[in-house]
Order: sequence, then C-alpha cells, then structure tokens
Amino acid sequence: MEKERKLLIAGNWKMNKTVAEALDLVQGLRRELAAIKEVDIVVCPPFTVLCEVSKAILDSNLRLGAQNMSENSSGAYTGEVAAGMLKEFSVRYVILGHSERRQYQKEADALIAKKALTALASSLKPIVCVGETLAEREGGNTEKVVGMQVKGSLAGISKEQMGEVVIAYEPVWAIGTGKTATTEQAQAVHAFIRKTVASLYDDATARRVRILYGGSVKPGNTRELMSQPDVDGALVGGAALEIRSFSDIVKNSI
Repeated sequence: MEKERKLLIAGNWKMNKTVAEALDLVQGLRRELAAIKEVDIVVCPPFTVLCEVSKAILDSNLRLGAQNMSENSSGAYTGEVAAGMLKEFSVRYVILGHSERRQYQKEADALIAKKALTALASSLKPIVCVGETLAEREGGNTEKVVGMQVKGSLAGISKEQMGEVVIAYEPVWAIGTGKTATTEQAQAVHAFIRKTVASLYDDATARRVRILYGGSVKPGNTRELMSQPDVDGALVGGAALEIRSFSDIVKNSI
C-alpha cells in the first residue's frame, strides 16, 4: 500500500516494564521486525529503562521515544526530565500531551505547545496528542474540541518546524476500553486535523504532517485503519507491551 507519507508505528509502554522485561521486549522486536523498512518503528519506554533500551536497539531499525519531558531545559524542577537528558540516550521522539497527562496532570494546550517548542529546539520530534472524551463526542463537539487542541498545542511552531511534528489523534473514549473508532470515524477526524493544519499553515505543510491513530489499536484492526488516506500510523498502548501483538501491528500496517 503506497502512502504519500511514511507510516509511523509508535509503542507507548506507559508505566510498565522493568529493565529486564524491557530488554526481553526490544530484543524480540529486533528479531521480528529486522526486515521492515517501509515503516518508522518507535518504542517509548518509561524513563527508568531508556538507557538500557537505547543500547539494546543500537544499529537496529527501532527508534527510541520518551513519554514526556519538561518545557524547561534545566533547573529546580523536582521530578522533571529535560530534553538534553533524553538526547543523551539517543531519544528521537517524545510523546506530548497524552490524554492521561491532560487528565491526571491537568496539562493544558499552552503547556504542551511550550514543550513542543522545547523539543524542536533540541532536535526531538514531538508526537502531539489530541482527542475528545465520550461526553464531548456524544455532545457533537468532536471537531470543536480537537480543533482547539490542535491550534493550542501547535501555537508558536513555525511552518518549517511542522515538518518534524507528528500529531496523534486519540479519542479518549477508545483508550484502554477495547472500543475503537470505526475506520470512517478515524478518517473523518484525521481529515479534519489535516484541514486544521492547512488553515494554520498551508496545504503543502498539512500534506507533510503525519497523523497517527491511537485508541485500542490491535493487529486485527490495523490494516483497515492504515488503509484510510489520512491515517499515517498508530500510537499503540497495551498491544505494544507484547512482542507478538506489536510486531503484528507493524507488519499489518504495510
């Protein structure tokens, strides 16, 4: 399946895996996915295992991502992690504004935009997450909510910088619930996000931006989701924690 944009499959491990478990997982992924060149494959472990995972995937086709970072480069910010610290471990991508951080840490669009700018200044590629709750969808407010999040979370980012930005659409009602947006629902919101990016920048910029789908992605629904014209990959949660399921998602995306 030919796509204008190279597919990207990223695994968000969330707060899971000890060092030993992480090494088992990435060594298995190295074996299973060694021949894959058509897809950018990213693993996003917790901070505590970044160092060991970085070594374990050296000279492989796996890329390293982090699950969050500070908007500040250093200083008295207890518990925070700076972009420069991530760079030490050859991190290339960083997930920003995940719905769980928006919900539990009360992260707002303005903060996420600051983090994205800090990531870009450090040559990290931000994966900026947006998505509506079930109440917002049922209230007919999907486009209003997602549009505001896209505009707010990209504030201050230049047209040139947008070439390094990835957007992930994660309907909050489909994360970890087993519910998945239908292919039509996913495509409709992805197309809306691309249209919003075009309104902020231009059509050429919007065509370049990769938009991932996240929300109960499994091997069984990958091919249909990836066949949609504006779906450029997936941000995978639970299924990223097992060698077989994550490998099958990558393979089924091609």
